[in-house]
Amino acid sequence: MPTQPRAWQRMLSGRRLDLLDPTPMDIEIEDIAHGLAFVARWNGQTKGDYAYSVAEHSILVEQIYSLIQPSAPVKWRLAALLHDAPEYVIGDMISPVKSAVGPGYGVLDERLTGAIHIRFGLPAALPVAVKKQIKKADKISAWLEATQIAGFTKSEADKLFGKPSPDAINGLCIHLRPPVSVRKDFTARYNSLQKNL
Repeated sequence: MPTQPRAWQRMLSGRRLDLLDPTPMDIEIEDIAHGLAFVARWNGQTKGDYAYSVAEHSILVEQIYSLIQPSAPVKWRLAALLHDAPEYVIGDMISPVKSAVGPGYGVLDERLTGAIHIRFGLPAALPVAVKKQIKKADKISAWLEATQIAGFTKSEADKLFGKPSPDAINGLCIHLRPPVSVRKDFTARYNSLQKNL
């Protein structure tokens, strides 16, 4: 009798997360921060001595979201910080690979997102308007990353991600740092937002 393939991962916290049936009880912010700090965006194809991590990207997206939605409630800022949280276990797949994989990746991502949101006091599915604004911040972040560290020209980035308004990117700069520093800042930002929920 064939055995079922293993669908869970052991986390450093000791939790065992079932990727096909995730429960909020098996999710810890420390595991998310650690995992995201070691997952490279752009498949690692960025300039610098350190990979640009999903944790660093998430901090930037939350910052941009707060700039474009200054009156947004703290819970939606937390949702912006956690917008890529499932990648702590499924990695960051670039868009062309997601297209090739098909809808299975999206289903897995949605399940994990729902469990993560519930674990941290957010609705499993975000309101459409909030999701759109977080996606807008995400695209602005991608534009900055593409032009500052991933070797894209501004015109290429404009076509792929949309041209951001100068106000949305004014003074924002990509910083490449060691994973331990990014992990610490991601956790600190989470704690700061949680305190104000």
